[in-house]
Amino acid sequence: MRRIECVAALVFPLLWSNRLLPALDLPLRGRTAANIAFAAGYAKVFRGSPNWLSRSGFNWGLGSAAVVLAGYAVALAVPSLRRLPLEIAIRAPETSTLEWIALHIPVGTVLAEEAIFRGTLDPLLAESIGATSPVVGAIDFGLWHIQPARAADDPVFPTVAATTLAGLVFSELGRRSGSATAPALLHLAINAGGALAPIAARWVDGLKR
Repeated sequence: MRRIECVAALVFPLLWSNRLLPALDLPLRGRTAANIAFAAGYAKVFRGSPNWLSRSGFNWGLGSAAVVLAGYAVALAVPSLRRLPLEIAIRAPETSTLEWIALHIPVGTVLAEEAIFRGTLDPLLAESIGATSPVVGAIDFGLWHIQPARAADDPVFPTVAATTLAGLVFSELGRRSGSATAPALLHLAINAGGALAPIAARWVDGLKR
């Protein structure tokens, strides 16, 4: 019975992200609402334990986020590195950049994904399969991004590989802190920083001229 539950917990997110949600053909705000609803239902069914208010989670998360944000700051300050975000198109589909960064990234992406993967799937796998659970959960997290990569015209295999690697880091952070808050804050710093980097790079580049 436990094995069936684990298989279901692994399969449902992939069906949702790669099949069911795209089939609904919702606008961006609808997708954000649907993702949160799915995450809440998933956590309820599989007894999620994100421990959002953990002090350790905030400490680990803020520390990790600070490292990422410092990295973005260095990249913006060094001309040879600043060219990288300058070559990236500013992507804020169907909405303003402010709404994209203030709502859809933290809620529709970070909160939903961390509630599903680090708040629910990782603890379930840890109880069921032990030491290999972070790898299995990270692969599932990577495969979750197949259809989003296609929708964004991003290469699928590199996207899955990169998000699988990120999933390993997020899972380890969640394990060390005992909370999904830590990986959520790191996840937010990476995604929001990545969305802001092209805008900031263009602004800094304009000041240098």
